[in-house]
Order: sequence, then C-alpha cells, then structure tokens
Amino acid sequence: MRTLQEHINLSVVIPTLNAAATLVDCLAALGSHEVIVVDGGSDDATIALAEAHGARAIPAPRGRGQQLAAGARAATGDWLLFLHADCRLDPAWQLAITAFGDDPGRAGYFDLTLDDPAPAARRVERLVAWRSRTFGLPYGDQGLLISRALYDAVGGYAEIPLMEDVDLARRLGRKRLAPIGATVTASARRYRDGGYIRRPLRNLCCLSLYFAGMPPHRIARLYG
Repeated sequence: MRTLQEHINLSVVIPTLNAAATLVDCLAALGSHEVIVVDGGSDDATIALAEAHGARAIPAPRGRGQQLAAGARAATGDWLLFLHADCRLDPAWQLAITAFGDDPGRAGYFDLTLDDPAPAARRVERLVAWRSRTFGLPYGDQGLLISRALYDAVGGYAEIPLMEDVDLARRLGRKRLAPIGATVTASARRYRDGGYIRRPLRNLCCLSLYFAGMPPHRIARLYG
C-alpha cells in the first residue's frame, strides 16, 4: 500500500489560542506533513512550541472562522486537514486516510472520543456519532479532510465568529460527507467545566438559533 505522502499532498491547518497545554500532543501525531498553526493572539508558549515541532506559525484575527480561512489560504497541499489543537489523531489515521480514497468530490471526518472515562462522555460520543450520520453535521473537533478543489468550490470557511463548521458542513451537504474510519481523541475539559448536560444543551440552543437565522456574531455573544 502506498504511504499517505505518496497518495495525497496533505496540509494540516490548526487554529490556536493559548493552546500550549495540548498542542504538542496534537502535533506529535501528524508526522512530516505540512502543518500550519494559525494563531489568534496567544500570550503563552503556543507559537514557540509550534515552531519547535516543525509547524509553520502564522497570525490571524481571533476567531476560528477567520483563522481556518487564513490557514487554508496559506496551505500548499492538494488536500486539507483541519484539526483543533486539543485533539489527537489515533496512530492509524494515515492508513485510514489512504484507504478513504482520493475522490476530490467528498470530504471526511473522524469518529470522536473524549479523554474522560466517565459514562457521560460515552453518551456525548454516541450523540455526536448520531448527529454526524443522520444530519451530516460533524463539528470542528472531529476534524475535516477535504480536497482543495472541493474546499474552493463550496467557498471554504466563512470568516464568522461561531458556527463556521456547521456553515461549511451545510454547504457540503450530507452526501459529500463521510466518516474516515479513524478516531480523534478530544479534550473533555469543556464538558467537565460546562457540564455534560448543560454544555450539549447550550450547543443545541446555539445550533437552533443559527438554523432560525440569528447572525453568528449574536450567537457568539450568547455562547461566550
């Protein structure tokens, strides 16, 4: 089987903001691919750690939509992998992407695992899997693999403060989104801090407001 480098020319884009605590583990799993860390104004060691681990660090206005769009513009790969800084890909991710194929007309996402043994974390994982499969709405912490051609064709990430992942998934459509067949482990800190019941309910409220037509900048003020 060909290696991933022989299969596709991949760039990894990671938006960051004070991500020093998790970034090294994220980068360690990425191998020798082009990695672009797009920083929104960190005042910790994020940029130094990124550069020490071979990533290219660039600045961008704060906000995931703006940072992801800036990273895509800077990337040179024919395929783009967008990944959050508190996420870690499993060791088989490169084989999974190679097996996923090189069809430029579809995009892929990872199955989500939270780094918490609590039963509540397993319930969130099942909810995420159901939402992704049923509605074609994977969130940003599941990663997104997409060809440059398809990314450009659908208009890329909107430079909005919130819902940039949902906005792009809607433009892609459920038929062009599929699971890659590998797992990404995400930090459960936000769920532990915000509550395994309260946080999903808050996310659902924000999603409902977005589908009802509320502008993302107003939802972002509610989201905090």
